[in-house]
Amino acid sequence: MYKYKEYAPGRYVLSLDNHVEIFSSIEAFCKEKNILSGRVDGLGAVSEATFRYLNPSTMQYVDKTFCEQMEITNLTGNISRKDGKPYLHVHITASRSDYSCIGGHMLSGVVNGACELFVEDFACPSIGRYKDTETGLNLYKFD
Repeated sequence: MYKYKEYAPGRYVLSLDNHVEIFSSIEAFCKEKNILSGRVDGLGAVSEATFRYLNPSTMQYVDKTFCEQMEITNLTGNISRKDGKPYLHVHITASRSDYSCIGGHMLSGVVNGACELFVEDFACPSIGRYKDTETGLNLYKFD
């Protein structure tokens, strides 16, 4: 699923295997290392990606999957905890073959080529999440 190297205490370089799902791979790594707060960023390529958009007027999520080869020009996110498990909030920008970009909240992405990430563990278990009724979002909760 991935290979990694810890280059400083709590700081990792991850290389995801080809054809794996990005979101679940990061989640598995966080569980393996017991990372409950931190950040992730990276780049790579995908053959498929699903984005999510929250329509604030309807409070409904709209998901859209793109099935095409794209370069990940930026992947950035944060790691917190929800229900005692790692919770990822990840955004992605991807470049299409015509050099236009699409992006947004990432639900999933399938590596096609490479995906190289940096993960930093903040070692702070007190950053959690709660469901905010006004926005419909899972917002930070500081214990």
